[in-house]
Amino acid sequence: MASRGSEDDNNNVNESESESAAIEKVFESKEVPSWKNQITFRAIVTSFLLSIIFNFIVCKINLTTGVVPSLNVAAGLLGFAIIKAWTELLNKCGLLKQPFTRQENTVIQTCVVASSGIAFSSGTASYLLGMSPMIAGQLDSGNTPTNVKKLDLGWMIAYLFVVSFVGLFSIVPLRRMMIMKLKLTYPSGTATAYLINSFHTPKGAKLAKRQVSVLFKSFSFSFVWAFFQWFFASGDGCGFSSFPTFGLKAYAQRFYFDFSSTYVGVGMICPYMVNISLLVGAIMSWGIMWPIIASKKGIWYSADLSAGSLHGIQGYRVFLAVATMLGDGLFQVVYISIVMLFSFIKHKSKKIQSSSPDENKPASFDEQKRNEYFIKDQISNLTAFGGYVVLAIISIIVVPRFIFPQIKWYQMLVAYVIAPILAFCNAYGCGLTDWSLASNYGKLAILIFSGWVGIQNGGIIAGLAACGVMMNIVSTASDLMQDFKTGYLTLSSPRSMFFSQVLGTAMGCIMSPLVFWFFYRAYSVGDPHGSYPGPYGVLYRGIALLGVEGFGSLPHNCVKLSIGFFIGAILVNLLTVVLEKYEKRYRVHRFIPSPMCMAIPFYLGSYFAIDMCVGSLILYVWGRKDKKGAEELGPAVASGLICGDSLWGVPAAILSMAGVNAPICMKFLSASTNKRVDSFLGG
Repeated sequence: MASRGSEDDNNNVNESESESAAIEKVFESKEVPSWKNQITFRAIVTSFLLSIIFNFIVCKINLTTGVVPSLNVAAGLLGFAIIKAWTELLNKCGLLKQPFTRQENTVIQTCVVASSGIAFSSGTASYLLGMSPMIAGQLDSGNTPTNVKKLDLGWMIAYLFVVSFVGLFSIVPLRRMMIMKLKLTYPSGTATAYLINSFHTPKGAKLAKRQVSVLFKSFSFSFVWAFFQWFFASGDGCGFSSFPTFGLKAYAQRFYFDFSSTYVGVGMICPYMVNISLLVGAIMSWGIMWPIIASKKGIWYSADLSAGSLHGIQGYRVFLAVATMLGDGLFQVVYISIVMLFSFIKHKSKKIQSSSPDENKPASFDEQKRNEYFIKDQISNLTAFGGYVVLAIISIIVVPRFIFPQIKWYQMLVAYVIAPILAFCNAYGCGLTDWSLASNYGKLAILIFSGWVGIQNGGIIAGLAACGVMMNIVSTASDLMQDFKTGYLTLSSPRSMFFSQVLGTAMGCIMSPLVFWFFYRAYSVGDPHGSYPGPYGVLYRGIALLGVEGFGSLPHNCVKLSIGFFIGAILVNLLTVVLEKYEKRYRVHRFIPSPMCMAIPFYLGSYFAIDMCVGSLILYVWGRKDKKGAEELGPAVASGLICGDSLWGVPAAILSMAGVNAPICMKFLSASTNKRVDSFLGG
């Protein structure tokens, strides 16, 4: 899911920057270690342990709803807590050789986020999963040998290794221009740097201890609650996964609240409007549209079709969601391009006007210090260009020859020629707005390359493979630039940032498939009625089908509805931008739902939307009673809820693979259903 910046987020970042205006004065007496000493053995071990945890979290969320929140705060906080506890213990024993610095903290955070970022861009829950027989079997079109690939741990790891590192070299030569010259904000990177800087001040260290304490308490509660849910639930449709069901009779299985602490925590982190948009989309689809379309069975589509047929109601669910996402994504790509163009023009005009006060204003102490350390350890442009070319050549040879013969080498070459341009656009746009459009560029790649190859030649697999190439390059490029911004503000060396990103990417390329395989062997991943439906697998394969077959394969009126939702998504985004720019008094734009978020429940259902809205409600009530406490401790509580529930998935999966079922089965039924059950049991 694309990261979306908000006006409130940007205001918070600006406040953070003003509060930390003289932060380097606080650290002036502390020596900045060399880039090699910033990457310590203890930092690597800590990063590895946290990467395992965060890969499990991201994988579970990806396979259930795909709404992944920012985990930067949790990564920075846990990294600080682990190393701080370790160094204090060594210090008491008189064995501490190197003190814990904010640069080392930044290395850990960068490595962990890079690894968990691969868990998202690896496609194990989207484009790679969309290649599998399980997903192909749900969509009756394109289910041919050349358009299906059996998932295997070996080729998945190999594929990620040959496509995930290229993006790191695509953006390195532009780091000084984007960070020092254009002074792009990168709100997430700036906020993370402010957080890490505050941890290493006396006041911030005390707050960090409170946050860690709260995080572990909420973690313990979430873990115990997840065990309790498992203990009283055994088998599909038995237990809290259906408690309490209400609403729409045949659609009830998709419209319930399941008390998931993971999504309550995610709801506490995500902006209010994201959660409300999800709920609005769920009500609009499962509450209104699908019952109406179901009533047209036998008129709009054949009554004899299977529930998973794209020529039946499943086609409406998949392609209305796809059309909405594509409309939203296309608007964001065009909008960010326009913002970039105006930003360049504005920057150029400022250069021409030499009398501009901003140009003549002397650099502050902080800026001088940061510039000094940012240009100290350079990564040569020759290394960057050479690395990109060499890795691209390896990928162009390996992917078509050994992994995906459906895509040709010259098509891969085209992808690698275009990718650096899109990587720059995404990194620049992310610096201005905090929006990453990597998944949108990936969807466009699916449409282009699947149509280019054609269904007879395996266009579905080719399009999904091209999506992986594009997504990994574009995503890692913007992530690296965010890390450069964090490193710039914490005096961390660009080399240490680059190498920790490389290290985190390598960890992610191994751990992401391994964690996915753990779930894949334990559960029926991709089953729409199972615990891990992997909704994006169907949606991404649906986009590929649209690319190879066109609109002619869709059921009656589906094309008209899809075009309507595509245009509607563009108009809603346009209205939001116009109101944000010209309507300042009441800020109505804050209350307009996001089309991208509204589209997610179209296929999946509403259960997680209700959970996330509960999280928003908890945070809102807490903020009304104690605003400062909610701001300081809310992210820690949310992170603990997410970590505890997600990590229960490890012992639960082991028990599932061992064939161990929960000892008690508890199920909640409506009064009418319960009456029928009693009648049946009574003979």
